[in-house]
Amino acid sequence: MNIFPSLLLASGGLSFVLVASIRQYLSQYLLDVPNHRSSHTQPTPRGGGLGFVIAFALVSAMLAWLDWQTFTASNALFIWAALIPLIIVGFFDDRGDVPARIRYLVQLSSAGIAIAAFSPFPQPWLAPLGMVGAMLAIALTMIGMTALINFYNFMDGLDGLVAGVSFVQFTYLAIEYNQPMLALLAISLLGFLWWNWSPAKIFMGDVGSTVLGAMIAISLLNQSGGAVQAWSSLAITLPLIADAIYTLIRRVIRKENIFQPHRTHLYQRLQQSGWNHAQVASTYILVTLAIALNLHFLQEFGAWLSLSEVVCAIALGERYLSHQQGIKMRTVIYSSVRNLIMGTRAG
Repeated sequence: MNIFPSLLLASGGLSFVLVASIRQYLSQYLLDVPNHRSSHTQPTPRGGGLGFVIAFALVSAMLAWLDWQTFTASNALFIWAALIPLIIVGFFDDRGDVPARIRYLVQLSSAGIAIAAFSPFPQPWLAPLGMVGAMLAIALTMIGMTALINFYNFMDGLDGLVAGVSFVQFTYLAIEYNQPMLALLAISLLGFLWWNWSPAKIFMGDVGSTVLGAMIAISLLNQSGGAVQAWSSLAITLPLIADAIYTLIRRVIRKENIFQPHRTHLYQRLQQSGWNHAQVASTYILVTLAIALNLHFLQEFGAWLSLSEVVCAIALGERYLSHQQGIKMRTVIYSSVRNLIMGTRAG
């Protein structure tokens, strides 16, 4: 399609301009003021995800109109039917807290629309159960999709992290499975990343992160290669969801309140240990790129290889953090002893 490169340019350019405009407006009305849980130190506007979401919506609508037959525009309609409720709730949540119960009900409704359009995530072991198995597959897919939406939201706490990782993920899925809408979203994220890379001039907010989580889930549902392909493709989400799941398990083991806000994700702890935002985000982006290459060249084996690599990366991260904590403790002890000795001598 000769027009497609132009649409890609339009998606990135429009996103860049819209995010810049939104940043100017939100700088006066919607600032994220740093608190004890923040990774940033300067008041920064949030809600910038609305810029790349609008750009993606306009250009994907143009793609559907220009390529009505081969693009299957009905897919685009279903996708936006699932995304629009998330966008509305995310926008209002960025302006002020929306009750968690309402947010989750909206996420469930969006998951239901996506499942109705593209079928549940393949779970062939449930097939022998007949209707009961089909209902279980729908329920588990809804839980999984809402989990992805929330995990992407939880991981959006560092400059360029979620946007950068998502760019690689959507680029891989667009090329590997010929999903042109995902290519438009990937390029629109580049327009946003210009403003979101460290030091971030704007944050995407819930309006952006929930849409990214939902689009990843929808792209995994919208495949025709069967269960093996779908489950293998799930590996592309590992850099973000593995951190989120690992942190959740770690907090449960430590008997912490998992519903209480915290700063104990692996990416947050790496930043607290002395890494800057760009170093952490670049590391997660490179891991995502490595997984994409594994999947492209090794398919199913690449998925298992990616899982093992991510587990090893988490273990190495924990070892590094423990080492850094030991150095800090020894430094504190040394300083305390030194001050005590100096004080004794002075006395």
